[in-house]
Amino acid sequence: MTVENRVAILLCMVVLHFLVIQAQHGATPGSLQPQECSGRCAGRCSATAYKKPCMFFCQKCCAKCLCVPPGTYGNKQFCPCYNNWKTKRGGPKCP
Repeated sequence: MTVENRVAILLCMVVLHFLVIQAQHGATPGSLQPQECSGRCAGRCSATAYKKPCMFFCQKCCAKCLCVPPGTYGNKQFCPCYNNWKTKRGGPKCP
């Protein structure tokens, strides 16, 4: 097996791993149904002391983007719409 073949196989494995992670977390843009937003946002907002505003804005963002990033913080690269929606002042709209 040549070096090029090994690199190609490794690259395919990395891409496949990335897609599996996205699918497991429902983070593929447009992959959620609106009724799934509440559960995803509960997980997203589970570590904050400000649960009500977090849930309000998370559900608003999920309804628009049909995507919630995995984890309780960060990972917004998985949901471009969620990441790019800003407030009037230019801050992040979605938690």
